[in-house]
Amino acid sequence: MEFFKQWLIIGAILIFSQISMSQTQEQLDAFTQSYTSESDGDYSKAIQGLKQIYSETSYPINLRLAWLSYSAGLFTESMAYYSKAIQLMPYSIEARLGITYPASAVGKWPLVIKTYQEVIGIDPKNYTANYNLASIYYGKKDYKMAAQYLETIANLYPFDYSTTLLYAWNNYQLGKTREAMLLFKKVLMLSPNDASAKEGLSLVE
Repeated sequence: MEFFKQWLIIGAILIFSQISMSQTQEQLDAFTQSYTSESDGDYSKAIQGLKQIYSETSYPINLRLAWLSYSAGLFTESMAYYSKAIQLMPYSIEARLGITYPASAVGKWPLVIKTYQEVIGIDPKNYTANYNLASIYYGKKDYKMAAQYLETIANLYPFDYSTTLLYAWNNYQLGKTREAMLLFKKVLMLSPNDASAKEGLSLVE
């Protein structure tokens, strides 16, 4: 009797293992198909293939569907999938950065700003979050706030073109002409014919 029970347990384990392997292969096939369809520009087909194996508890599926939905212009659906991915992996930076794309597309700027701030809360030196927040505040003409984020990444990436150029203009707007001049000149070391840097330099020299 005991021997029979052991075989039942072993049999059950084998059956569950086969089911698990089958599900894994099904997911792999669905992901492979989604990449193929995406490369063909058929986002609808890529989405439908993944929806057939959809699981609310799967971070990879939610993240992938979020990106495909954004690419297809389905911004509300994309944000929902990204939100689900964040719930599943609360410290995920990639999901948070991802949700800013559809949120920006529909003009949800408070959500975008809040999300970038969350990223910085997890990773204070994150380049994308700091640079994009600086750009947003620069666009709002809140140059002091923009400077806080620019200082962080300027120290980490002192010879980065985008950061240096934005930092130069932000200093100019703050009336820090000497700092702006040095930064505009640094931009020209990176891009000798840069029109924006030349324009800025003509204003401060």
